[in-house]
Amino acid sequence: MSTGGEPISGVVERITFHNLDNGYVVLKVRAGRHRDLVTVVGTLSNVVTGEYIEARGTWVTDRTHGLQFKADELRTTPPHTAEGIAKYLGSGLIKGIGPTYAKRIVEVFGDKTLDVIDQSPTFLSEVKGIGPQRLERIRQSWQEQKGVRSIMVFLQSYGIGTARAVRIYKQYGDNAIELVKSNPYRLTTDIWGVGFKTADELAKRLGLPPDSPLRARAAVRYVLQDLSAKGHVGYPEHGVVDETMRLTNIPPDIIRDAIEAGRQEDELVRDKGPAPTPDAGEEEWLYLKPMFLAEIGVARAIRALSQGDHPLPEVQVEKALEWVERKMGLELAPTQREAIEAATREKVLVITGGPGVGKTTIVRGLIEIFAAKKQRVALAAPTGRAAKRLSESTGRDARTIHRLLEFDPGIGRFKRDRDNPLETDLLVVDEASMVDVVLMNQLLRAVPAWCCLVLVGDVDQLPSVGPGTVLRDLIDANVVRVVRLTHIFRQAGASYIVRAAHAINSGHEPESAPNASGDFFFVEADTPEAIADKLIAMVRDRIPARFGLDPFRDVQVLSPMNKSELGVNILNQRLQEILNPPAAGVRQIERFGRIFRVGDKVIQVRNDYQKEVFNGDIGRIAGIDPVDQELTVDYDARQVPYDFDELDELQLAFACSIHKSQGSEYPAVVIPLHTQHFVMLQRNLLYTGVTRGKRLVALVGSRKALSIAVRRQDTAFRYSMLRQRLQVQDVPGAPPR
Repeated sequence: MSTGGEPISGVVERITFHNLDNGYVVLKVRAGRHRDLVTVVGTLSNVVTGEYIEARGTWVTDRTHGLQFKADELRTTPPHTAEGIAKYLGSGLIKGIGPTYAKRIVEVFGDKTLDVIDQSPTFLSEVKGIGPQRLERIRQSWQEQKGVRSIMVFLQSYGIGTARAVRIYKQYGDNAIELVKSNPYRLTTDIWGVGFKTADELAKRLGLPPDSPLRARAAVRYVLQDLSAKGHVGYPEHGVVDETMRLTNIPPDIIRDAIEAGRQEDELVRDKGPAPTPDAGEEEWLYLKPMFLAEIGVARAIRALSQGDHPLPEVQVEKALEWVERKMGLELAPTQREAIEAATREKVLVITGGPGVGKTTIVRGLIEIFAAKKQRVALAAPTGRAAKRLSESTGRDARTIHRLLEFDPGIGRFKRDRDNPLETDLLVVDEASMVDVVLMNQLLRAVPAWCCLVLVGDVDQLPSVGPGTVLRDLIDANVVRVVRLTHIFRQAGASYIVRAAHAINSGHEPESAPNASGDFFFVEADTPEAIADKLIAMVRDRIPARFGLDPFRDVQVLSPMNKSELGVNILNQRLQEILNPPAAGVRQIERFGRIFRVGDKVIQVRNDYQKEVFNGDIGRIAGIDPVDQELTVDYDARQVPYDFDELDELQLAFACSIHKSQGSEYPAVVIPLHTQHFVMLQRNLLYTGVTRGKRLVALVGSRKALSIAVRRQDTAFRYSMLRQRLQVQDVPGAPPR
């Protein structure tokens, strides 16, 4: 430590504040000659209660917080006294050691405790309550902490916070610093939560030239990944070059060299499709290779599957339809009969239609016919909630596509594929508009050649969150049988939710129910503040009082956007305060700028195959364990643990985006609408949100915003050649099925 500034040293008694992203810390320190605890502010990558600090800096008087020691230099060393070691270990630093075990360990080993843990951890078995499992957890956590601490200072000096440092260490181990220095851009592909801009800033500070080929390669890859996240499967090459130049100011010739290098190393594919099209013209597109393989894989699989023999023995369709009507106790509409008849003859069938048009009845009828003929039936949907709804409506087991394909964490891929296909004769996929091109390719790889595939969905809803518009492309390509359902059944037609959905889909403003016991309402408010206040009052008071619904379990707020005063982030903070406020004895933890509290409703924001939880899954926090540094989420009675440094995979879900709500259904839905959401005020977005409500939908906002939303069609074009590839007899470049 340098000699500049006044020195101060002492033991950390309390950590008042610690920003894990930038290291800013406020400490209460017991310093030698000071009678009261000293407030020390500065920057530390990591600090634990009980540690000994040495600092240099100056005394300042803060108008709010009073006298503080502002540290220009600050470092920590492990504690030396038994009392300090007990605080240090009891702080939650090491998994498996809380205050109780810390006290027991120190009682046995005294001031030699840290040496024992570091050099002879097996001796810990002498401590009451420490068996083989806890001992191994302590040993692993201690080694991890040593490794993490060695890289934290390096990483935080380059703008990477503590939580990311833990993830980087877990990925790279003791070689982390060396690997990051050699290619900081590897973080963008290897580490969840580290994007190009963070890696680019790190590369800049490490002295990497701004026109480095390494930087150009990483930028091209990032641009294509970003375009994929926006729904594009491929993209015109000139657009990729332009976007990369805008991002980096790298000259175009270096970018083109980077593209060629990516092609040579099999990361990128250049292709102009099966033939010139109005979308693509003669221009070549660039693809990330997995996107290209997915697109051609779907096209070839659909064509091959649709041309095979049907699994169902010959059926007298009219008699079968009459039998289904008797068995189900209803009369099928003409379009429903058409759909069931088509499924007995066509290998691939698409059924599309809005709410209340009888899609579920068709699925139940198909199951009855196939089961009567001793055919095996499998049901799947993209999300857990959609699968649960499908199971409830059919009385049969339905799985998510991921679980149907049996992901194996040990090998990092699905067990079900061409070599180990699904054992089924009929596969029904509900909410098919949500299935992106990558997941559809994985699914089709596992569909046996003899199987009948029925895709059920509402093509007018939002497209998949992931790349492509698979359901629409299948319909527009005109290569498989499509049945469109438009007739609204009388019972469904009595619902103002159903009426509102169809009105919105036709470009008309919906009508509120005429009386207080109705199921669809528009509540007018003009300013964001007024909308937010009315929304909160509805969730907390009006809906529970009038409809007997639980505000926590039954009511879901859906916002068009994440940011803004009426966006998901701020609404979640307000709803958390009123629905699950802090309470004595209720544990909470702050990570990644969010407070997570036991009882909170949370949503998974990325696919985590190891945990078998997927983007959009919603659960509730069941427990927080500071000793083992784990938070547990209950997903429909399945308990899933998260390390504290994995909590960026979760967000609060009192409010969630309409995009994230796809495939889900809630007893009550409340949607804020304001012109500050202008970019997202689109017909299919509002239509999707309204169709999520089962018993009640309330729109809260301005007439102007509602008018814009119902009249404005989604203009966001997605670049994909799936439709064109489906329309050609052969799909060049596709691997054989």
